Amino acid sequence: MLWTIIGILFVLWLLGFVLQIGGGLIHILLLIAGVVFVFQLITGRRSL
Repeated sequence: MLWTIIGILFVLWLLGFVLQIGGGLIHILLLIAGVVFVFQLITGRRSL
């Protein structure tokens, strides 16, 4: 589910970057998704 959210935010960020819509909001959401993703990688369960 996290990958889906990151993917959607990335696509929206690209659309906002190309079409100049969305302003800073999508950048903030993308940053939050990135932080959550890194946090999941660091603290998540690791299967060895």
